[in-house]
Amino acid sequence: MKEVPVLALPLGVLIGLVMPLQTSANSRLRLSVGSPFLASFISFLVGTLTLLVATLLVDGGLPDLGLAAGQPGWLWAGGFLGVVVLTGNIFLFPRLGSVQTVVLPITGQVLMGLLIDHFGWFHSPQAPLSATRVAGAVLLVVGVLGAIGLLDTLVRRRTVAPVLDGGRGEGAGLWLWRAAGVVFGMCGATQTAVNGRLGVVIDSAVAAALVSFTVGVTTLLLIVLATRTPWRLRRLDGRPNPWWMWIGGFLGAAFVFGNAFLAPIIGTGLTVMVILLGLMGGSLIIDHFGLLGARRKPTTALQALGLLLMVAGVALIRLV
Repeated sequence: MKEVPVLALPLGVLIGLVMPLQTSANSRLRLSVGSPFLASFISFLVGTLTLLVATLLVDGGLPDLGLAAGQPGWLWAGGFLGVVVLTGNIFLFPRLGSVQTVVLPITGQVLMGLLIDHFGWFHSPQAPLSATRVAGAVLLVVGVLGAIGLLDTLVRRRTVAPVLDGGRGEGAGLWLWRAAGVVFGMCGATQTAVNGRLGVVIDSAVAAALVSFTVGVTTLLLIVLATRTPWRLRRLDGRPNPWWMWIGGFLGAAFVFGNAFLAPIIGTGLTVMVILLGLMGGSLIIDHFGLLGARRKPTTALQALGLLLMVAGVALIRLV
């Protein structure tokens, strides 16, 4: 059995827990600035500044990028991949609906995580694919279906098609967007592996996260300028903007750092899965208590069962 540090898995869950908070903060920020690209840019900028301060405090200076001389070009792609994932969800949601926008990228993440571990791509720790790992991945995906409420729909025998595709008819274009959803998820797992390797090469996970965010914020700035997005900040209904709408970048920085820190230690596949467990758990907590302005939606028994299935899936992967 692979030796995993005691605190690695709880840390992964904690990192996943902050992601729904980041989504809520960035969604509220988008309402105030009026543009998803501008909101993403501001979030990335806050994250970049946070990581700059953290790097100076932890490492005592800026990262020595000379350590990466002669390394493959993909080592610098983490920030760009992060922007692809972020922007991809913006385009998926109105075309596929909420369920597929969650499930398809997660499926891509799990699949790519297993492939990266199996082949040792991006110099990741190698963990050959086995029946147990596949079973754990299947349990995790089924658990996600339960956690987002799809199993409730199936059990109650409601019409499932509108839930799955947002009420739109089938067509070649729709299947292309579904394929894109899986690819966006694969990009997310690849980002985890790439940033993890960068952290090993420059001997600092926090510096690797800083490099990733710097690439991401530069990419988003170019997008904002190219689309001539107006720069504005408004109040909704004349009320002051909440302070917490600015923390998305800080939470995103913690997320990217956590991925870069964990991937070289426990592998990309297990990192992706344990963080997904925390993410879905955090989402259920926010919905159950109506936190950060979310509409209160009490957790159902089947959603709780879905979370337990995710725990079981992670446990199977851990036992390999």
